[in-house]
Amino acid sequence: MEESIFKKHIEKRNRLVKNKNILQTSYLPEELPHRTAEIDSIATIIATAFSGDKPSNIMIFGKPGTGKTAVMNFIGNELKKEDPDEHSCVYIYINCGVVDTQYGVLLNIGNQIIIDFEKRIPFAGWSIEKVYSEMRNYIDEQRKIVIVVLDELDRLVHKSSDDVLYNLSKINEDLKYSKLSLIGISNDLKFMEFLDPRVKSRMSEEKMVFHPYDAGQLEDILRSRAKAAIEDGILDAEVIPYCAALAARDTGDARMALDLLRISAEIAERSGENIVTRAHVRSAKNKIELDTTSEVIKTLTQQSKTVLMSIIYNTKRDKKLMTTGDVYSTYEELCNILNITPNTQRRITDLISELDMLGIVHARVKSFGRAGRTKEIELSIPDEICKMLENEESMSRLKNYRPPTQTRLM
Repeated sequence: MEESIFKKHIEKRNRLVKNKNILQTSYLPEELPHRTAEIDSIATIIATAFSGDKPSNIMIFGKPGTGKTAVMNFIGNELKKEDPDEHSCVYIYINCGVVDTQYGVLLNIGNQIIIDFEKRIPFAGWSIEKVYSEMRNYIDEQRKIVIVVLDELDRLVHKSSDDVLYNLSKINEDLKYSKLSLIGISNDLKFMEFLDPRVKSRMSEEKMVFHPYDAGQLEDILRSRAKAAIEDGILDAEVIPYCAALAARDTGDARMALDLLRISAEIAERSGENIVTRAHVRSAKNKIELDTTSEVIKTLTQQSKTVLMSIIYNTKRDKKLMTTGDVYSTYEELCNILNITPNTQRRITDLISELDMLGIVHARVKSFGRAGRTKEIELSIPDEICKMLENEESMSRLKNYRPPTQTRLM
């Protein structure tokens, strides 16, 4: 009998991490280093629920990886410890990156309260008014304080407007026996500028900003996780400080620091090595950056992908630096091949700016004095990512496209 294709990899693999779940970003530890002040501030506000009073609505802002979701999950667990039978309050968490419609949010709130499966709100088929009415009635029957956490709230608003926030923020006017408190979490400090003034006023009763972790704080977080997940002597002395320094330099993102440590250990395991070193961290960083960029590109719209392909094709014709006009000319050609309607040059300029913000291209304004100014654009992603985009089904019609060669007048 032939050996399994996995046998040689299993034999080669040297297990260095005893519990990888602890190094996952989804793992919730018993303590959250350097977030005690934030936990206490939110707990002080929510504590009024145990007296039957509605806690203030809270908006929590902060960059990705600053502990916002972890803090709210921690507080949710503490609420259940304090009130295991939910006599005083009900805690509901919704990730708006997954549930991003008004119907979905109202359904989730209602169905997390309704115990009888036969009375639950269906996944489709009802009007928004009926879903809201049923949800409100079920909440009022509870005679409790309902705390609803809406994570990644900006994504819900950008996709589905602020109608659901308007309904939820005024629901207390329609409740007789229960009260509902909202906690919004967002990475975008500016998204509230687009809210209806009435919604903005109600949602802004309390505001908190989670600041990025510094290198020392990230090192503490990594050491506490590594102590529980990895045996002594496995990590080179430089590994944790290096992971913390890299994450602090880029974003102050605890998720990135944890991913660096976990993937470094996995790379060492796959290589059959006994010690995780600084070299493994460098390899992990390269892998994470490649994976992150590819995921971002997958989420781009067809128009943005076409603009990016235009920049890629200009780069292939040895035009490393190009103007907006260069990109737009190629973009029009590609739109014709892909059979999509081209946008205006003004809109393409906006899309280029968005690609710049994502770090996919580098665009800087170049002034020509009285002749005006334009953007000077340069591709900022590796060839592997370019090939991934070229091989996408949405770009299949471009397989035979060849950029026209540049000619120079003598």
